[in-house]
Amino acid sequence: MYFKKITLCLGLLTGLLFSCKKLDQLNPSYPTVETYYQTSAQLVGGTNSIYVSFHAGFLVGREWFYLNDLRSDEFAAGGGQLEVVRAQLLNGSALPSNTQMSTVWNGLYILIHRANSIISNAAKVQDNPALRDRCVAEAKCLRGWAYYNLVTLWGGVPIRLSPVDNIADYLPRSSTDKVYAQIIADLTEAATVLPASYTGADLGRVTKGAAQAILGKVYIQKGDYALAKAEFEKLSTSGLYALTDNYSDNFDEEHEFNRESVMEAIYFDKGDRKYDASFTGDGAATAQTTLRNQEYNPLSWRNLIPSDKYLNEFENTATGSAKTDPRLAASVYLTGDKYDSGNTAITDADQNGSASIINGKTIKAGWRKYNLIYKQAKAVATKTYYGGINQRVIRYGDIILLLAECENELGNTVSAVRYLNQIRSRPSVSMPVYPTANFPVNNKSDIIKALVHERMVELGAEEVRNFDLLRWRKKGYFSTDPLPYFRVNRDELLPIPQDEIANNPSIGAGDVVAQNPGY
Repeated sequence: MYFKKITLCLGLLTGLLFSCKKLDQLNPSYPTVETYYQTSAQLVGGTNSIYVSFHAGFLVGREWFYLNDLRSDEFAAGGGQLEVVRAQLLNGSALPSNTQMSTVWNGLYILIHRANSIISNAAKVQDNPALRDRCVAEAKCLRGWAYYNLVTLWGGVPIRLSPVDNIADYLPRSSTDKVYAQIIADLTEAATVLPASYTGADLGRVTKGAAQAILGKVYIQKGDYALAKAEFEKLSTSGLYALTDNYSDNFDEEHEFNRESVMEAIYFDKGDRKYDASFTGDGAATAQTTLRNQEYNPLSWRNLIPSDKYLNEFENTATGSAKTDPRLAASVYLTGDKYDSGNTAITDADQNGSASIINGKTIKAGWRKYNLIYKQAKAVATKTYYGGINQRVIRYGDIILLLAECENELGNTVSAVRYLNQIRSRPSVSMPVYPTANFPVNNKSDIIKALVHERMVELGAEEVRNFDLLRWRKKGYFSTDPLPYFRVNRDELLPIPQDEIANNPSIGAGDVVAQNPGY
């Protein structure tokens, strides 16, 4: 099984899991579910197809990061070139017909279908029980991750636990409580089987720590802080995870799979300057790059840029702070900053679209995280930068700050501040520890302000802010909602995709009505 820097073993395509019939005859060229899952090697092949969906363009390779980022206040449009369906999500005008949203919905259910195929057929495999059980645990972990995204973004959704083998196999929406219960069951079972780590060709598979981290995130979204803390502490006491000394190591190509990485999606450039135009990830010849290095690149499309709010959140000597937070320069390119291994300065003319305002100064800004131009020259002719930097879907810095939140909510303010200061004391950051003049941290309310600040400057553009806003809004953290368009009883959730409502006659026949409020 090869995951890193060579062609992925793509395993089964979804279509191979079904019989092909013509005049009641099976096509002998196609394996069936009954004939395929006989050996552990075949089961691994099927499991690999789940990872293909995970890293593909309709999920982590493009649309997943877009969907979460567009629902956060860390981002602004880089200019008028932002596609309409994305602009609608950014400004809160998306309708159930929005294709950006439905692409992620469909991608998550394709992943779930592939996971279900493994879970449902694994019992037939007897040649290597340990490997068989690990494949099932991987499938349950990834299925849990998919349902965690679905329930957080859309609320109650259909819970599908077996492969679809009938076009009329419709399911209604289940309540959020039932979806959460299924996620918790999947992740709990997965964590008991998954290994703590992998080596060599198996790097990139989900681990025990990944399952525990997702489970902790599920509990904290539910408001179960004690249970969330217990899961996060399993990572903090494992001895496997640590903050990197250099903050930027979490976003470059040279330090993938470092000790801060908990869950990672793998990408690499085969040298063809291509991306997967089908967005499915399927096929041995398919490009294995991520479009992030193109979409957010200040020298290329620059479709989304850092918001002024994000840029001005960093402590800065220009506004009276004792030190300018180094994470600003590690996260963002400003006009005049060097790229291409320090050989070239970025100019206003290099960056199409809008300018930003930082501490009263107008200047162009673009994302540095996950952009390869730190070592790339400008692609003058093609402007193509399809990249091979792995996406760190969960990193340990996030877990430490979630522990701080749990401790604060549980009344353990001293422990909460200690976790916050672990993040600030990273050698390459070395910000003054709390309390500071701006953040006195004398009580729970003070610590909430410090936590909200610290998570933004530490985790900007890492697809966690949307989840934070959903959680904190319920807790009443905000006197004014961070999203200017926010409407109560509408914008908490995305609309159920119109195609799902049109094509699934059972969608509203269960615990939950067909469509979310306000749509």
